Amino acid sequence: MRKSEQEYKYDPTGKPDPFKPFFIARLEALEKKKKRKKPRTYLETLELSQLDLIAIVLGPKGRFAMVRDAKGVGHVIREGTPIGRNEGVVFKITEKEVIIKEKYTDLRGRTVVKLVKKKLSKK
Repeated sequence: MRKSEQEYKYDPTGKPDPFKPFFIARLEALEKKKKRKKPRTYLETLELSQLDLIAIVLGPKGRFAMVRDAKGVGHVIREGTPIGRNEGVVFKITEKEVIIKEKYTDLRGRTVVKLVKKKLSKK
């Protein structure tokens, strides 16, 4: 053996695990963040896919809409109402749809804002 081979010792302290996928640590941090943050309203506990838009009212006192959850219970919403699990907020109410802004964090840790449109159901 050479003298240089005997003196070297690998110290993994402070170094990333080369066998662990890079995005796992980010996902674990996001899960911890979600666990700490508790929803404030019932609508914030639901996914947007669980809600059906059933009515829109455009009047002199403002724009309102009603969504129905999976249980059949109606909820009145207006622009600025928090809704959905991904920090969604009702952005705009038009004659035929409600536009909701939702925040997502991608795998690289960037916050992405997505517009989700809920169209008036034809039932």
